[in-house]
Amino acid sequence: MDEAFVRISDNIARIREEIRNAELQAGAEENSVRLMAVTKTVAPELINRAIDCGIDLIGENKVQEFLLKRDSLNLEGVEKRLIGHLQTNKVKKIVGEVDLIESVDSVNLAREIGKRAGLLGITQDVLIEVNVGGEESKTGLDKSKLNETVDEIAEIGGIRVRGLMTIAPICEKSAQVRNFFTEMYKLFIDIQSEKKDNIDMQILSMGMSGDYIDAVLCGSNSVRVGSAIFGARHY
Repeated sequence: MDEAFVRISDNIARIREEIRNAELQAGAEENSVRLMAVTKTVAPELINRAIDCGIDLIGENKVQEFLLKRDSLNLEGVEKRLIGHLQTNKVKKIVGEVDLIESVDSVNLAREIGKRAGLLGITQDVLIEVNVGGEESKTGLDKSKLNETVDEIAEIGGIRVRGLMTIAPICEKSAQVRNFFTEMYKLFIDIQSEKKDNIDMQILSMGMSGDYIDAVLCGSNSVRVGSAIFGARHY
């Protein structure tokens, strides 16, 4: 375990340095990019080690896994997000339990979240997930329908749209993945500039272990990193 702890510490330090360099290259403000530790299949003691190393944002893919781990985690001062696909029948279990849900991919899901948040007397922050590559294998809104869908979701009580999220297609070259990230950044800025009611477009969540540097260079301000911090997942 000591070896694993050292590896996590070293990995986080390296990733933060790479993010700082990318911020500088992109002309972004220093420390403007949030580093999320993605905790899917990761044991609580390793997550707590990452938190001890300064991680203040974690993301979990599955509702049940988060709820099972939560009491074993040192979460004071740590922001919690759900980043995986959310089924409507799981909404009541997770609304109010995390600070933000990144994976809202339909008006129907947004309505369910809003309904549950209303019952709890809270406002649930969400991101709208966009399928920027138009891949049939991935969830997320069709980018051509994004504006009208965002308008519809913004009218739902109990939720607040904080930004956009995407998972870019796997590409052989950085230039290819940067095209997708640049497209997402333009969508983000366009919606942000319209200053719509109930939309506080502040978070652009894009970039994972294999492409977070490219994402930061293209305007991401929140990257989701799992295996580059914790090592390969064990299912």
